[in-house]
Amino acid sequence: MQATAIKTIANIGAGTMGHATALQFAMAGYTVNLLDVSTEALEAGRQQIEHDLETFNHTGILNDFPTKILDHIHFTTDYKTALTDADFVIESVIEDMAIKQSVWQKVEQFVKPDAILATNTSGLDPTKIQAVLTHPERFVVAHFMNPAQLMPLVEVVPGDHTAPEIVTETVALLKHVGKHPVPLKKAALGFVGNRIQLAVLREAFHIIGADIATPEAVDDIIKYSLGRRWNLIGPVASADLGGLDVFKSISDYLYADLSHQQGPDPHLQEKVEQGKLGLKTGEGFYDWSGETGQKLVQFRDEALLKQLKADQQENHSEQ
Repeated sequence: MQATAIKTIANIGAGTMGHATALQFAMAGYTVNLLDVSTEALEAGRQQIEHDLETFNHTGILNDFPTKILDHIHFTTDYKTALTDADFVIESVIEDMAIKQSVWQKVEQFVKPDAILATNTSGLDPTKIQAVLTHPERFVVAHFMNPAQLMPLVEVVPGDHTAPEIVTETVALLKHVGKHPVPLKKAALGFVGNRIQLAVLREAFHIIGADIATPEAVDDIIKYSLGRRWNLIGPVASADLGGLDVFKSISDYLYADLSHQQGPDPHLQEKVEQGKLGLKTGEGFYDWSGETGQKLVQFRDEALLKQLKADQQENHSEQ
């Protein structure tokens, strides 16, 4: 199905990621059937959508009234109602292979033969998910980054049996929604974003555990150097600009000293075993007691909103 022919979106899951993807399509004018297992889950999703719409409206990002955008979203617990007319299906259920396979087998019973099927998994193998489908060629990954309503990137990842045109059409649709879709050549565990993120975190935890620097120092070094530079041009282009001979010389002596941890990270495992899970428990590598965490989330989201608005203005100027 050509992206221009897509009119109705079936959005499975109304949670943290699902409510946000539903909102993205509704903001772009699509009819969205938001499906979840209970009316309670749907009501929680509706409240999150209303909160996000209020925030967007206050920031001046919306192109329409919040109530009109919300009217595009139809809430249901019935698969047939959600899926029968859907041209594109996006799923954001729990990151469990068996559950995702079960959901997609059920989806395939109701969707049109030319509907595109997309999972918002963070890194599960799309080939294994699509293996249970009668028509795996129309299945693809559309991995939105969290928070999905604020982050522009979507990784578009084919499984072994995904037809090339499905990747192309998914990329086109996501561009129309206002996202920055990036297609991968093939799937890899964790895709690209999470592979790089975990590689950086592995070394960060090693540095903290080896008492080389504090968590605060590690974060400051990233924020005020690498983070700023990579945000503008990315790490590979940065290496080109800095000179590959320079990076080759550094890698010659540094690679061997970097963390080679292959099993569970001992520093991360210790925190988890102690119940120090971060913001959700009030302590992780940082002390999150009081309003510290909420203030940091607010600071992050406000900065992302400003960047999102700047992206919109830049896109409009290019059109």
